[in-house]
Amino acid sequence: MSETLTKMIFGRLSLESLPLHEPIVVATFAGVALGGIALIGALTYFRLWGYLWKEWFTTVDHKRIGIMYMVLGLVMLLRGFADAIMMRIQQSMAFGANEGYLNAHHYDQIFTAHGVIMIFFVAMPFVTGLMNFVVPLQIGARDVSFPFLNNFSFWMTASGAALVMASLFIGEFARTGWLAMAPLSGLDYSPDVGVDYYIWALQIAGVGTLLSGVNLVATIVKMRAPGMGLMKMPIFTWTALATNILIVAAFPVLTAVLAMLSLDRYVGTQFFTNTGGGNPMMYVNMIWIWGHPEVYILILPAFGIFSEVTSTFSGKRLFGYTSMVYAVLVITILSYLVWLHHFFTMGSGASVNSFFGITTMIISIPTGAKIFNWLFTMYKGRIRYELPMMWTVAFMLTFVIGGMTGVMLAVPPADFVLHNSLFLIAHFHNVIIGGVLFGMFAGINYWWPKAFGFKLDKKWGLVSFWCWVVGFWVAFTPLYILGLMGVTRRLRHFEDPSLQIWFVIAAIGAAIIAVGIAAFLLQIFVSIRNREALRDDSGDPWQGRTLEWATSSPPAAYNFPFTPVIHDLDAWYDMKSRGAKRPVTGYLPIHMPKNTGTGIILAGFSLVIGFAMIWYIWWLAAAAFLGLLITAIVHTFNYDRDFYISAEEVTETENARTQVLARLGA
Repeated sequence: MSETLTKMIFGRLSLESLPLHEPIVVATFAGVALGGIALIGALTYFRLWGYLWKEWFTTVDHKRIGIMYMVLGLVMLLRGFADAIMMRIQQSMAFGANEGYLNAHHYDQIFTAHGVIMIFFVAMPFVTGLMNFVVPLQIGARDVSFPFLNNFSFWMTASGAALVMASLFIGEFARTGWLAMAPLSGLDYSPDVGVDYYIWALQIAGVGTLLSGVNLVATIVKMRAPGMGLMKMPIFTWTALATNILIVAAFPVLTAVLAMLSLDRYVGTQFFTNTGGGNPMMYVNMIWIWGHPEVYILILPAFGIFSEVTSTFSGKRLFGYTSMVYAVLVITILSYLVWLHHFFTMGSGASVNSFFGITTMIISIPTGAKIFNWLFTMYKGRIRYELPMMWTVAFMLTFVIGGMTGVMLAVPPADFVLHNSLFLIAHFHNVIIGGVLFGMFAGINYWWPKAFGFKLDKKWGLVSFWCWVVGFWVAFTPLYILGLMGVTRRLRHFEDPSLQIWFVIAAIGAAIIAVGIAAFLLQIFVSIRNREALRDDSGDPWQGRTLEWATSSPPAAYNFPFTPVIHDLDAWYDMKSRGAKRPVTGYLPIHMPKNTGTGIILAGFSLVIGFAMIWYIWWLAAAAFLGLLITAIVHTFNYDRDFYISAEEVTETENARTQVLARLGA
């Protein structure tokens, strides 16, 4: 075959694209391949493909889509944390004559992939999954506004994750840091496929995130139960609304900046190059105009989780509900006015730095007010230290430190010293792990019985909890110290041997966190194995206060047989206090959306387009784009999109629940 024909068929793809010279990658590929073959074999042997396709892959049920988001986040957590462990081991051994076990080329890919995966494909799926599962239940809706769009959004996110995973075995990933700063991400400095993997993975996943944001905003605004005014919404729903407004406003900026970077790389425009009349600082501004709201996109839902958990396990209405709502709204607005604090050191001038330093300090005020609201909710409450509450208390202690170090970094003179140091890394992880991940673990332990009908095992949950909390501080306290000593980030080798002890301690902390992740997986395994002993048939194992606890666990496909009517904040607690009776007759047929495979097919075509564009396989990109267009057009002619659950089936389901509640004496 001629070289021209080969290039036309395969583009840049060749045998040299396989990283066969990297033994770590080859061993990982062998492990993943064997695991994949075993999984496919097991699914085939137990004949689960049909079930998965009908019930999960094509589902438009917000609850199942939320669970799939969580599964995706958990799988990607294992990959992202593996990168973190590799970095910690490298930094703990690479001193003086010892170069460690990772060369610079490989190490740069690892720290970039770690950041991208943890933010885009761990934190975002966790957050989106919980919002998808909980919000419609909390507002008394039967599903989200656009059920098909919800399915499509998930599969687009999963396709972006698949593209990142493919970069491990075919080609390489970006070596630019998780924000792919120009001009480092331009063709001059990154002529290989790494940045292209970055661009297309984020563009594809970004479409899913943006559409999910539109969907959830419409759901919260238009589908609340009768009587649920804005100031009667649960705080988690409020934080979800603010989060998705931020998504709708911020993600188009990310799409635009990545599109401009794509044009620089593919067609020779000069948006972000000094030599061609562009400006790299434009990239820095645009990526952080998206990037700082993104931090609040992640943390606001966690604030909502902590509010629900604190109120429930203190047995009290949330203290200062109105102030909490206004704090959420103030944070939402101010999150757009602080982006420049990420580059105080880049010569913007004293006036600009002063403005952004002041706004950064101001945004800490509503955040701090929330801490006081939670503390006053706990004050004189009958606190039950179940796992969700323990994660919440650990968050308060951890996040306060992270917030204080953030205020330090908001002072431009201090930032001139600490910027680009390991102090910054410790601060960021303090906020993201101590805030977002602790929030996700609180939420998973809190809502698991609602999703599956049984609680999570407490013993293994405690092991995971203590390993995470202790491991976090052992891992990141040394980084604060090293940062104050002036040690910069993203280095794989150090000359000063006196620093090594701190990196060794940090590696020990990462190992303790690894035990915490293993304990969490064991907690899930043991809970599923012992599900009958952990069973909750009441639907309300925690004596909850919001509407999701009013229905069965797991909820029926239609969520509520009758649309609930809301009279007060904490709707379910209010109903219980009033002695409201659950209706047991008069059920009507319920209108529901049908499952569809169009979402996964469209996302599959998008994945192929992304892969083809990365490798310059133009015919494949064109064919996949044509397939995407045809699928989308055909779907518009599909009018068989809904069905009715018969009154008889609803009656049968609800009668079974009535019998269970009677047996429990509820």
